[in-house]
Amino acid sequence: MAKLPKQHKPGANAPARPTESIQLAIINHHTAAIDIGSMLMMVSYTDAQGNQRLMETDGYTESIKRLANTLKHAGVTDVAMEATGIYWTALFEVLEEVGLNVTLINPRHFKNVHAQKTDVNDAQWMHQLHAHGLLRASHIAPDLYRELRCYLHERNRAQQQKSDTLNRIHRTLSQMNLKVQHLLSDIEGVAGMAVLRAIAAGETDPEALLQCITTKVKADKEDLLQSLQGYYKPHFINILKGHLRIYDFLQKEMKQFEVFIESVLQQLLPPDEDGEIPMIPAKKTKSRKNQYRFNLKVYLKKILKIDLTQMDGIDEISVLEIISVTGTDMSKWPTAEHFVSWLNLSPRPKISGGKVLGQQKRFTNNKATQAFRIAAQTMWQSKGPLGQLYKRLAAQKGSKCAVKAIARKLAVIFYNMAKHKTEYNPAKVGRDQSKIKEMEIARLKKKAAAYGLTLQPVANTSL
Repeated sequence: MAKLPKQHKPGANAPARPTESIQLAIINHHTAAIDIGSMLMMVSYTDAQGNQRLMETDGYTESIKRLANTLKHAGVTDVAMEATGIYWTALFEVLEEVGLNVTLINPRHFKNVHAQKTDVNDAQWMHQLHAHGLLRASHIAPDLYRELRCYLHERNRAQQQKSDTLNRIHRTLSQMNLKVQHLLSDIEGVAGMAVLRAIAAGETDPEALLQCITTKVKADKEDLLQSLQGYYKPHFINILKGHLRIYDFLQKEMKQFEVFIESVLQQLLPPDEDGEIPMIPAKKTKSRKNQYRFNLKVYLKKILKIDLTQMDGIDEISVLEIISVTGTDMSKWPTAEHFVSWLNLSPRPKISGGKVLGQQKRFTNNKATQAFRIAAQTMWQSKGPLGQLYKRLAAQKGSKCAVKAIARKLAVIFYNMAKHKTEYNPAKVGRDQSKIKEMEIARLKKKAAAYGLTLQPVANTSL
C-alpha cells in the first residue's frame, strides 16, 4: 500500500509538489457495449483497426446472431451489457455461444454522466468504462445451473399457486358454513382431500362424509359431524370442483418439473472411480407435502462431495436453491468475506469525515440470500449453538439484526464446507459456554456494584 503524504496543519504554507498527471489507461482494447431494449439495441464497439463504431439492431433472433458474428469478425473479445429485465438472457446465450466474454452489469453500478440520456450516450459511455476496466461483472452461473434455476423457479411458482388454490378452497368451505377445515390439521392431507373429493362428487350427507375419514385424526367425532353440516348449494359445489381441478393440475406440474430437475442433477453428477456415472437409488421414505419425490439429498451429496444438510437450519431444498444460483465452484469468490459481500449479508458502513454515520441499506432478490435468511429465521427454535447465538443477538439488538448475523454465519459455513470439503463441526460454530457464563456473571456483578450491592455465590448445603 502506498504511503500517504504527511498532512500539514491548517494554515501552514506547504510548498506545491510536482506530481504525475492522472490518466485512465485503456485496459481492454477489443471491447463492445450494448444498450439493450425489448425491440431495439444500440451497439458501440471497437473494430480491428482501433476505430470506434456505432450500430443499431432490433431484438429478433436472426438479428442477434448476425450481431454476434459481426462483433466476432471485428475482433471484439469482451462485451458489456446491462441486466435489463429478462431481455439480456437471449443475447447473453448467443454471445456466449460464439466465444465472446460477456460482462453483465448491475444497472445500479452503471451511472451515466449528467447529460441528455439517450441509447447512443448509454452505449458509448458503457463502452468507454469497459475499455478502461471500470465495470464489475455480475455472477452468472454455468449453463446447466441456469437451466436448473429455471426449473426451480417454475416449480416454486406452481407450489405457490397451489397454496393460493387451497386458500380459495378454504373460502368456499366457509361460504358453505363448513368448519371441517378448522378441525383437521391439514386440509391437504389424506383425510381432508377425501372429504373434499366426496363433496365435489355430490355427497352432502354428514354421516357419509364422516365415513370418508379413514385415517386417525385428533378431532372428536361429534365435532367433525357438526362441522360437516352446512349449505351444500350447487354453485358452491361447482366452484369447489373447479378448485380441485386446478389443484390436481398444479400437482402434476410440480411432479413434471421434478422430472426435469432430476435430469439436470443427473448431468451434474461427477463420474466415480471407474469413470461411470453413479446410480442414485430411489427414495425409500414417503415424501412429505411439497417435498421432492426423488432422493434429492443423495444427489446433492454426490455432486458437492459433502453433506451440507448437516448445517443447522439448512435442508436439501435450501442447498438446491443456493447452488442453482452460485454453482458448485466456490473459487469464484476468493474468500468467505467476498462471498457474504456478494450475498449482501456483510455490513457496509457509511463513513464521512472519519465517522461512521450509519449503515447502507441494500436490497437484493438473490435467491441464495433469501435461502440463508429463511434458514436463519428458523434458529429461534434451535437448541444448538447457532440457536443460542440467535436468541442472544435477538435479545440484545432485535430479531432483524439477529437474522442477518446468523444468515451471514451460515453463508460462511456453507462457503468453507463447499470449497474445502470439511465436515460440519458444531463445536467450532458456537462460543465456549463456560466463557459465556463468565461474561454473564461479570456483567451481573458490574450491574450490582452500580447499585452498591455485592453478589455472592450460594453455598452448597445438604439437607
